[in-house]
Amino acid sequence: MRVIGDGGEQIGILLTADAIAKAGAAGLDLVEVSPTADPPVCKIMDYGKYIYQKDKAQQAARRKQKQVQIKEVKFRPSTDEADYRTKLRKMLGFLEEGDKIKVTVRYRGREMAHQERGLELMDRIRGELDDMALVEQSPKAEGRQTVMVMAPRRR
Repeated sequence: MRVIGDGGEQIGILLTADAIAKAGAAGLDLVEVSPTADPPVCKIMDYGKYIYQKDKAQQAARRKQKQVQIKEVKFRPSTDEADYRTKLRKMLGFLEEGDKIKVTVRYRGREMAHQERGLELMDRIRGELDDMALVEQSPKAEGRQTVMVMAPRRR
């Protein structure tokens, strides 16, 4: 097998027993790095330290990751202009943070007969957020509400 030293230098091709003895003399472990190579490649290293460093690198990568959340914003077909503007500002903030938005229009009572007003509201939202978000799920009626999901555009 081909053996690589703990400093990264090539030691050469050795027998398995000789490689294990060399690692033992250095107080380190013999770790198979590439078993499919011809001949197989092994490295002399402190295996416990290697596993520890690999685990730390994975933890750091997880810490840097951002969890994408879905923020829900609820409307009614009769939502007034001032409330609409306020909710639109909130949605812009959510998109800038990288979160997805679930836009819901709820219908109560007689509003069920005028679901087209809710769809018009959804189209208006889609038009105003078109430059910042893309529609991930088109408006879909689910019982007494219509739902649309929007995701931030990648720049």
